[in-house]
Amino acid sequence: MIRLLFLAAALCLTLPGPSHAQSLQNLLQTHADEVLKPGRRSVGVVLDDLVSSGLPQAVPFLEAWRDREIVQRDADGRFFRSADDTLFDLETGEVLGPAESDALTQSRPNGGVRRAIGDALVQFQLSDPDITKRRAAVDAIARSMDASQLTPLRMSIEAEPDTALKATKTRLAGMLAARFGKTPEARIDAIGGLAGDLSVDVRAVLNTILATTGDVAETLPDDVNLARLLQPGIDLTEAEAYRQLVANDLAPPPIPAHAIRAALSSNIVDGFVGGLAVHTLDTDENRMTAYRALAQAGEVPPLVTAQDQAAALASHVFYQAYDEPDIRITDAARAALDAIETRVAFSQAADLALDALSLASIYFLAAIGLAITFGVMGVINMAHGEFIMMGAYTGFVVQLFVPDYTLSILIALPLAFAVTFGAGVAMERLVIRHLYHRPLETLLATFGLSIALQQLAKNIFGTQARPLTSPGWLDGALVFNDVIAISYIRIAIFVLALIFLGVILYVLKRTRLGLEVRAVTQNPGMAASMGINPDRINMLTFGLGSGIAGIAGVAIGLYAKVTSEMGADYIVQSFMTVVVGGVGNVWGTLAGASLIGFLQKGIEWLNPSNTLAAQTYMILFIILFIQFRPKGIVALKGRAAAD
Repeated sequence: MIRLLFLAAALCLTLPGPSHAQSLQNLLQTHADEVLKPGRRSVGVVLDDLVSSGLPQAVPFLEAWRDREIVQRDADGRFFRSADDTLFDLETGEVLGPAESDALTQSRPNGGVRRAIGDALVQFQLSDPDITKRRAAVDAIARSMDASQLTPLRMSIEAEPDTALKATKTRLAGMLAARFGKTPEARIDAIGGLAGDLSVDVRAVLNTILATTGDVAETLPDDVNLARLLQPGIDLTEAEAYRQLVANDLAPPPIPAHAIRAALSSNIVDGFVGGLAVHTLDTDENRMTAYRALAQAGEVPPLVTAQDQAAALASHVFYQAYDEPDIRITDAARAALDAIETRVAFSQAADLALDALSLASIYFLAAIGLAITFGVMGVINMAHGEFIMMGAYTGFVVQLFVPDYTLSILIALPLAFAVTFGAGVAMERLVIRHLYHRPLETLLATFGLSIALQQLAKNIFGTQARPLTSPGWLDGALVFNDVIAISYIRIAIFVLALIFLGVILYVLKRTRLGLEVRAVTQNPGMAASMGINPDRINMLTFGLGSGIAGIAGVAIGLYAKVTSEMGADYIVQSFMTVVVGGVGNVWGTLAGASLIGFLQKGIEWLNPSNTLAAQTYMILFIILFIQFRPKGIVALKGRAAAD
């Protein structure tokens, strides 16, 4: 009851001419015939009276009428609501008893009437206390974009309590005013207000205002709102242009070959047609000569030659005219749309750059561990992707025991490093150390280990993808406008990549381990002579690279599928990143990841329907790049650079 009183008060404020002197039943009796047998033309009177009445019972009545639940009792002509074989009073909603179909006549509004009822309901629902219904009403207006909704929408804005919905109503009212404002000045002001909105629906409104129709005339009409002139042969084909002339009765249609043959056949007299014997009509030239003779005699329509068509095209003006007759409105819409499209182009470029930067950070995380092992040890580790996979599964296992996703990620990151560090040390001690300076055997051995680790993961976790759920504060995206947006997970991965860059640079530049790693990288023999144990450095380096891959696996698993084959999706890009950037150099890895990330996104933008082609083009580009700069973007310095 409180809800109905609130609605009644809102209607009093927002709708013109409220009158509560009569009840809903009395109002319906006034329009009994229209209520029982509504038509698309007659229903408007009933709806106008219901809207202007301000009766709170009008809303449930309209909903029931739209749903074909209104019946009239034959005995006294009163109206009721019938649902589930039960009769309800329209004034109070009370149950009156079972609905006896033999004593009732049902109102059956057709589709057009029901749409009109729905439009009237929208006007009520714009001020409904239930925000869900108000949102539904705004959505309905956005779908229909009807001029009749502008006034009630504007009247509901001031009293709208929800800030977001109020902004949506204001924006929608601006779009409606741009199309259906009462004066050109009002429409121009509304169009100017849309110039900063990059949304698709605003662009659709402006494109609707700028809709054009093609036409042709002998001279350009003075009263036409010209969009542009069309040049036959450039803007449209000459054949299309001539067909337009024919359609507008501005030129005769060309005579097709079959019509020429039919005309010649029907005009044969004593073996002759057009002054030529029938047996001589075996060439196109003779047939055309005979037809011209018939045309000169008035027996058939005249021929339309290519010269005739060219002359007709030259003597007419082809143009596109705006459907909107007011040039001021179309100029304002064109200026607004041009400004929006310029901003959209810049925004698309910025969005593409953000996507490329995000992809580059992922490749950097995936490749930095490989850069350390490959650069220091020269080991082609084909199992590097499986360390990424092990890190992702470590995060999944942690979340099984720690349901707090934020805490589980904080635990999973160091634990993934520890697990993959240990696995990397074990691999180096058991396999890699026996294969130094034997690259082919190393490649085959690590490839075999890769397959073995994938199968082990399948045996433990199965073949189904496992979820690695991100914390709630990483849900959604950072939205700058309708074009530029980036998910919070990708932002977190980018931040993690920056943190790793700083940590690795600190370890390599400011710690004893980093000093020894750089010494072994540049000159292993000299480093050994200075008391550094290359075997120990190789072991720790391989473990460090593997541990970093494990942390990368946790980060990648937050948005990618966690399966036993997920490492294979990144191993190729990781090797390309290391080789292009420069072997054994952190800054080179960063440069390589950036180059590959931006290159891949650029190719995908040029060829969005074929990602496989984008991968192929990227590999071809990198092959060519290596031909000109074989040591990568940032070449390794020292004696090892010459190895």
